[in-house]
Amino acid sequence: MRELTVELGERSYPIYIGQGIINQIVAYFDRAKLSRKSPLLIVTDETVAPLHLERVLTLLREGGFAVTACVVPAGETSKSLAQLEGIITAALQAGLDRSSAILALGGGVVGDLAGFAAASFMRGVRFVQIPTTILAHDSSVGGKVAVNHPMAKNIIGAFHQPELVLFDIELLLTLPPREVKAGLSEVIKHGLIWDAEFTQWCADHADELLDLDPDALSYALYIGCKVKSIVVSQDERENDLRAILNLGHTIGHALEAVAGYGELLHGEAIAIGMVGAAKLAQQFGYGEEIHKVTKDMFQKYGLPVRIPAHLDTDSIMSAMTHDKKFKEGTMVYIIPTEIGKVEIRKDVTVHQVREIVELLKEES
Repeated sequence: MRELTVELGERSYPIYIGQGIINQIVAYFDRAKLSRKSPLLIVTDETVAPLHLERVLTLLREGGFAVTACVVPAGETSKSLAQLEGIITAALQAGLDRSSAILALGGGVVGDLAGFAAASFMRGVRFVQIPTTILAHDSSVGGKVAVNHPMAKNIIGAFHQPELVLFDIELLLTLPPREVKAGLSEVIKHGLIWDAEFTQWCADHADELLDLDPDALSYALYIGCKVKSIVVSQDERENDLRAILNLGHTIGHALEAVAGYGELLHGEAIAIGMVGAAKLAQQFGYGEEIHKVTKDMFQKYGLPVRIPAHLDTDSIMSAMTHDKKFKEGTMVYIIPTEIGKVEIRKDVTVHQVREIVELLKEES
């Protein structure tokens, strides 16, 4: 079992990564001083519930916790105000109080949704992340919680840090191949922004990661979470450094919105966005090698590197103007300066981004 700490003073919390560690969930909850006197609510989705919910409920109930569950539809469309209201209703019906906790058992959608419910209910109750996807190694760390608006992704949200993150490798073994690839996109991102050596490791171990080799996967998730925890510890609320975690997300979020939160998985859209950021880097005088390495990496993992031709450029650009990173005709954009290093640029124009969008439709 590997352990990390997100250093945030009194709000610091651990990340546990390992095989079979869900079986010790009661011990981890006791270490976090979660109360047995107040009810817990598990939020999960219709895909995860048949696979893992009963096991978690049984472990917690045998450990003396009063716990109920709220199951939402699977997919990005559940990150909505309507589903948020449903969770709040479930929390009220279950008798949650200020000492209760809401548990997110699922991927990034469930984590974001449950986390925002925890931030909102009674102006904030405790929160635990139990990721069941590779992608959620990124979203489960750092306390960004949100729901979507039809016009913009993650535009309704808060910062609400979890009490702990419990990442059991065994819960990932039921993932379909497409979800595995999409999740590894964010793992690779952490190498591209921070660690050139890890980026090369990802290139060398693609087969093991795609096959969900436990040792390779545990190491990759550990490094990904480590990079995320270092960045969040230095800049919790994205005033500066944390913005580097958005590599590929400006175009990626717009693609998700325009495609209707379903055609492209988050990791797929972000992969396209990272290829776009590498192309944009060339306009700022950085080498072509960045684009080649980035593109080759994602192709090796079977991820898309071009924008589907049927997605309208005007619609993509319109979605970007609603992004939190857009201001007064320019965008805050994360540009790779070399593999393993990026810079935050605030002078990227809408015209430049539009050009990149058009080029990404032609990417081979």
